[in-house]
Amino acid sequence: MVPKTWDRVECGAVMHPILIKIGSVEIRYYGVMIALAFIAGAIIGEREAKRKGFQPGLVYDLLSYLLVAAIIGARLYYVIFSELTWFLSHPMEILAIWKGGLSLHGGVLGGVLIGIWYCRKKGLPVWKFTDVLAPSVALGQAIGRIGCTMNGCSYGRPTTLPWGIVFTDPNSLAPLGIPLHPTQIYELMMSFILFLGLWYWRKKVPFDGQLFITYLIGYGVIRFFLEFFRGDSLLLFNLVPVPHAISVVIIILGGSLYIYRSKAVSIKS
Repeated sequence: MVPKTWDRVECGAVMHPILIKIGSVEIRYYGVMIALAFIAGAIIGEREAKRKGFQPGLVYDLLSYLLVAAIIGARLYYVIFSELTWFLSHPMEILAIWKGGLSLHGGVLGGVLIGIWYCRKKGLPVWKFTDVLAPSVALGQAIGRIGCTMNGCSYGRPTTLPWGIVFTDPNSLAPLGIPLHPTQIYELMMSFILFLGLWYWRKKVPFDGQLFITYLIGYGVIRFFLEFFRGDSLLLFNLVPVPHAISVVIIILGGSLYIYRSKAVSIKS
């Protein structure tokens, strides 16, 4: 039983999902932070694209495609692996993304697919351009988790640790009144560290694609680790957390791509 020493990190007083409400119209912190994440990522990406010699404006042009693809991918992943039958019987709820239910795994997949399509459409070198976007994606994920913290989604399991957070706002998606692992903040910090590492390493990569592949492996490791502390994990066959399985696939895929790219470059040289 969790001891009632919750006043140490009483986050319900400051974690309000709704930023502004006028009548029935709500503006939530979640949506605002997702928008800021895309804006920050685009600014960083455009700066890096110019450094690598790409035409100015490419990242900004890609942003609208990425935004739609990432949201669709994130939502479909959640719908398919959570309550598919319920969503099929309540189809309008599929569109209610302001209530939470966006998966980063799905968002990353949607973003990667549309990014490859965009490169093919514009005749851009895919691996080189993915390196441009890798730090931006990691930074965007870190900023987006601020919205998750305010919204109460992606919440953690109950904990007795002194940094456990307690949500009290009835609009929160997290369980109320009990201290939880601040998994949103864990991921925020780890994603920001990943961003710093990618940003530092961006001028030292020996072959195109290494930065993006490093991001994939890093993201897979982060999500695999975090799922041990998440309280809202979706289960595959009611046994294995879906993010654990997907993260293992991402890590294996990233490792395979790293070997493939490094060998391809060494053969050419």
